[in-house]
Amino acid sequence: MTVRLPSSGGALRAYEPRPEPFRADSGTALTSRTVFAAAHVVADPYADVSPGSPAAVDWDATLAFRRHLWAHGLGVAEAMDTAQRGMGLDWAGAAELIRRGAAEARSVGGRLACGVGTDQITGHTLGDIRAAYEEQLAVAEEAGAQPVLMASRALAATAAGPEDYQEIYGHLLRQCAGPVVLHWLGPMFDPALDGYWGSADLDTATEVFLQVVAAHPDKVDGVKISLLDARREVELRRRLPEGVRCYTGDDFHYPELIAGDERGFSHALLGVFDPLAPLAARAVRHLDTGDVTGFRELLDPTVELSRHLFQPPTRFYKTGVVLLAWLAGHQSHFTMLGGLQSARSLPHLARAYELADEMGLFPDPGLAEDRMKTLLTLYGVQQ
Repeated sequence: MTVRLPSSGGALRAYEPRPEPFRADSGTALTSRTVFAAAHVVADPYADVSPGSPAAVDWDATLAFRRHLWAHGLGVAEAMDTAQRGMGLDWAGAAELIRRGAAEARSVGGRLACGVGTDQITGHTLGDIRAAYEEQLAVAEEAGAQPVLMASRALAATAAGPEDYQEIYGHLLRQCAGPVVLHWLGPMFDPALDGYWGSADLDTATEVFLQVVAAHPDKVDGVKISLLDARREVELRRRLPEGVRCYTGDDFHYPELIAGDERGFSHALLGVFDPLAPLAARAVRHLDTGDVTGFRELLDPTVELSRHLFQPPTRFYKTGVVLLAWLAGHQSHFTMLGGLQSARSLPHLARAYELADEMGLFPDPGLAEDRMKTLLTLYGVQQ
């Protein structure tokens, strides 16, 4: 059997799907690295919603996907940008997701970290921002989840300079019940975050960021860096206080950053580990035994798919992630909050299917083929 796939130039080509999937390992705990997959949410396709409506989430399917990630030994990073935070999922939906996710994590013994931000506010004074962070921090801590202090669009728009970031983050870190993860998401993921930490110059911003960490090392479990700049991440992690982890969020260079060098390595909090969970878990188990070569042999080939999913405009990588979840059988439909399934072109989606299939990411290749053909037919590509 073949699938007729469209190329970016408009021509159709025949693709022969892989007959056998990648065989995943059992979900034993990972030991050499702390690894979180930032998980997507499953929309309710039957909800009668319109643009601007509150998020309608299929909770059963959403939580089932988290059990899939935990079953492979990964942690779940909840209510992050992969969950369409700020792109369809409002704070009320995120708070419900945190509470439900934390309860599910307790039931299966899964590791959970949850995003804490300021997306519930319209006012942008520093007092508003501080109060918004505090409200969300309380929800995460009451649920028993490790907070991830996310980068704030409101703070980026309001802060007059580095001192405002230092004041806000210092205030939050002093009151946190336990160590948190500090989150630096670059403007390639969210243009509204340009100039974070008080400067558009990344060298200057890095100094401010490190000053915040150094002032509160006992309250910072780690930092999550999503700048798509491997050199900068390595330089930054070498300057972190002892005991503070670096969690890579670099979906372009993650194999080399997780593998590390003679001076250290990065842990991981990655959106691309949502579709790559079984393969990523097996790769890290190679690191657990000291087998760096085996790790790289498994994970390096996934970078082409990741770079494809995260190509500019990078923030729409979520569309490809949800497509792959549907093709893999983790949900019954290709529908997203806010209709974002339309955010990528058909050639882009077709290439994502092809790259994922070549790596054997679909547990049932026949199901993935049938569903891809259905999507192509909907777009007018006859099979």
